[in-house]
Amino acid sequence: MGIQGLAPYFFDVELTGYVSGEGHLATKLEGSYDLLLTQRLILQPQVEVNLYSKADPVRMVGAGFSDIDTGLRLRYEFSRKFAPYLGVVYEGKFGQTARFARRAGESAGDVRFVFGIRTWF
Repeated sequence: MGIQGLAPYFFDVELTGYVSGEGHLATKLEGSYDLLLTQRLILQPQVEVNLYSKADPVRMVGAGFSDIDTGLRLRYEFSRKFAPYLGVVYEGKFGQTARFARRAGESAGDVRFVFGIRTWF
C-alpha cells in the first residue's frame, strides 16, 4: 500500500508500505525535486530510504534503517517526452544490512555513475 504525490515546494514524494506472510513489515520513502537550471536543463536530486521491522538473513536485510540510495541526475529535455540524463548515485547499507553484506564479501557503500534516457509514450 502506498501514497504518491507532490509535497509543498514541489517535492515529489512516495511512501510505500509492505507486509509479508511471515509478519515482516517494510517501508520505502522516496523523494525527488526538479531544479530548473534553464528551461531545458534540469538537475534532479533524489533520495530513497528503506526500513524493515524484522531482519531477513535470506534476503540479507537487517531490521531498522537498512539502506539509502541517493544521487543527482542532470537531464536535458529536448521535449517533455525525450530527455537524456547523466548522474552520480551513492548506495549505502547500514546496521545489520551492512554486516550481512560484508559477510557475503560485498561493499556496504558504493558510488556509481549512471546515464540513460527518460521517455514518455
